[in-house]
Amino acid sequence: MSDTLQLTDYIRSIPDFPKPGILFRDITPLLASPNAMRETTRQFADHFRDAGITAIAAAEARGFIFATPLAIELNAAFVPVRKPGKLPFNTESFEYDLEYGTDTLEIHTDAFKEGDRVLMVDDLLATGGTMQACVQLTERCGAEVVGCAFLIELDGLNGRTKLEPHDIFSLIHYR
Repeated sequence: MSDTLQLTDYIRSIPDFPKPGILFRDITPLLASPNAMRETTRQFADHFRDAGITAIAAAEARGFIFATPLAIELNAAFVPVRKPGKLPFNTESFEYDLEYGTDTLEIHTDAFKEGDRVLMVDDLLATGGTMQACVQLTERCGAEVVGCAFLIELDGLNGRTKLEPHDIFSLIHYR
């Protein structure tokens, strides 16, 4: 299966969504295919299998879709990173700058154990701001971020520069 299945065949390009001039990369065809989801998880797992990952963290919501099966495959904990007010226990928060304003992410204060080696996962790497905030929040909680994994990377936006020197692994690249 993995020799012939091309993940790019499961990404639909939608011009002018959500506004004119944007070419949106729609992952719903990939989500609808058990084989494509299995292959996505396999490729992520193969890259990080020997990295000693103990936890996988992802920001809501699309990151959860890929992080959860990967956590199961790597026998690691799954840690959700959420918008304010969504987590029921004590939280650590991190405010970060956006192009026009700020945003905040939260994580449970007991999400990581001492010595945890964390893989950060999301569906898309664009400018890197949200993932950079997730990395900083995770490190503030005392965990070590060993890598960042993405289904899609938009190379022209140079988001990976915000995440260096971490191992950045993307399955699909678009210019």
